[in-house]
Amino acid sequence: MRSSCLRDLSVALVLLVSGAYSALTYAHAITAVTEELPPYNMTIDGKLTGMGTEVVEAVLEELGETARIQSMPWARAYDIALNTENVLIYSIARTPQREALFKWVGVIAPTRWYLFSLPGMHFNLKSLEDAKQYQIATVKEDVGEQYLISNGFAVGRNLQSSNKYEHNYQKLKAGRVDLWISNELNAHYLVRQGSGNPNEAAVPQLSLDDLGGTNGLCLAFSRKTSDERVEQFRQALARVRADGRYDAIAAKWLK
Repeated sequence: MRSSCLRDLSVALVLLVSGAYSALTYAHAITAVTEELPPYNMTIDGKLTGMGTEVVEAVLEELGETARIQSMPWARAYDIALNTENVLIYSIARTPQREALFKWVGVIAPTRWYLFSLPGMHFNLKSLEDAKQYQIATVKEDVGEQYLISNGFAVGRNLQSSNKYEHNYQKLKAGRVDLWISNELNAHYLVRQGSGNPNEAAVPQLSLDDLGGTNGLCLAFSRKTSDERVEQFRQALARVRADGRYDAIAAKWLK
């Protein structure tokens, strides 16, 4: 009888320890969030892919980690990363406004920002001040919208905010806006996809060199993530860059 009780107690302890370990593991599991920003992050045939996604997957593989990667409107992804523990967000521009809001891992893709128009249009823009007379398409809470607002633009006055980048291209085609703030790769990709012409491109009307373009798009963690975990990802990204995996991914997407 005593032996049976001890055996039952042992089983109960094993289950308790196992359950506690599973709960701890779950508590430290990573959630990764992003948006539809082709060719960096995009869903094709139900699968999330793109340059940024492939770099993130390479870093996770290097660490032997798994993460649930979810694509959603940028404002929602941004809010989750601001307020939730162990959240990885990409592809995010690193700006002074965002510096203290996240724990930064590193650059995963290049980017350059412009005010764009459709082919055949021309605007004699010498500065951002010149652009305030026009209607400009933005994405809610993305770096382009934040940048313009910080420079005196306002949603509802000269900014029209959307949840997705492709919506802005559609607004531009329909003549509902005059200009579109976007990074170079995304703008050209959407114009080519929308027109069906692989040689067509968006037309840059004003370069926004102070919009974090030299830093590129980054991988970052929510503030409610341990410094140890963040450092592990920094080192893994460095290894992915050092051994050629990053260059192979970039060569595939940056054509």
